[in-house]
Amino acid sequence: MNPSFTRRDLLKGSVAFAALAFAHDPLSLFGLDDPSAEETLVPFLDPQPKGKMLYWQDLTSWITPNDQVFSVSHYDKPDLDAAKWHLEISGLVRKPRTLSLDEIKARRRKSVIATLECSGNSANPGFAGAIGNVKWTGTPLSALLKGCGPLDRAIEVAFFGADEKVETIREQDYLQNFARSLSIRDAMRDDILLAYEMNDQPLEKGHGAPLRLVVPGWFGIAWVKWLTRIELLDRRYMSKYMAREYVTLRGEERAGKTVWRETSVGPMDLKSVVARVTRRKDGSLRVTGAAWTDGTPLRAVELKLDEEPWAPVQLDTRQRSKFAWTLWSYDWKKPPAGEHTLVSRALDAEGRVQPAANDPGIKLKRTYWEANEQWPRKIRI
Repeated sequence: MNPSFTRRDLLKGSVAFAALAFAHDPLSLFGLDDPSAEETLVPFLDPQPKGKMLYWQDLTSWITPNDQVFSVSHYDKPDLDAAKWHLEISGLVRKPRTLSLDEIKARRRKSVIATLECSGNSANPGFAGAIGNVKWTGTPLSALLKGCGPLDRAIEVAFFGADEKVETIREQDYLQNFARSLSIRDAMRDDILLAYEMNDQPLEKGHGAPLRLVVPGWFGIAWVKWLTRIELLDRRYMSKYMAREYVTLRGEERAGKTVWRETSVGPMDLKSVVARVTRRKDGSLRVTGAAWTDGTPLRAVELKLDEEPWAPVQLDTRQRSKFAWTLWSYDWKKPPAGEHTLVSRALDAEGRVQPAANDPGIKLKRTYWEANEQWPRKIRI
């Protein structure tokens, strides 16, 4: 069964094929050492609860198996008949279209390896594995939109799923389909897909079958599932999940005052995690983890052991993809006995650094979305 969560639970081409083939034996192929039978897992003193999501301590492959990839839904989970399903493209276009799944599959095929992360991931210790690194296959959205002839005044592309629910809006009840939007500039990226496969398997119901939107570099809320309609608009789309929910509230101290602002959840934040620690026969420790960005090149990952200075780790350099996480490792040669705290931070090419919990950029964040603070882990030797 696919992992599944409701909102309540939250309070290039050939490279892609090669990467998936390597995923079952990835670490040596990616320039890192494979876990050895001679290595012993060192458990965390602050363990991540096991659930229907990625369990970081089991991370040994670059590609996440389908049964370990989380799935969030906010409305119902429609069971769509692929033979009868169709996708409508309408609104401010010169040539509206309606396509069957076969017609979509007949279009140019493209695969992208991209990390899918829930924007509430790591908001609390019990919800820290809502993420997965997956090969997505479908057809590029941009070519399809261009073929429909967008009008010059179209600025927004809204995506509607088949999942629905009655919502109360201004004290009245209205049946709503789940929907999100992208600016037309973002929607025209060639790496945004209308996806029908996940790790070379047909999409399953919990992941949006028969068709979902894939927006590499953006949080999963933008990846609309059970896609049935695309509409081009001349104004901002302001659904519940654009304007009222999945809105991050942050405070900024300026000139003795706190200035508050709200922003719609969109691109992913710079982030890394300490995933796994193993002990070797010689007594040294191997620390491994992952780091990811919104597509901005990852410059480095650093590891802090107790109160020691930040130290660079070894990045996976053989297999990288712009929107996929990067595996990393660090060898701790002579760890002393006792209790230790390990924490990582990612740094990108634009100079951004993954923040600590007391960093000014996030210490006044009042909503749980976009939680990218450093995650200290504790072990005992």
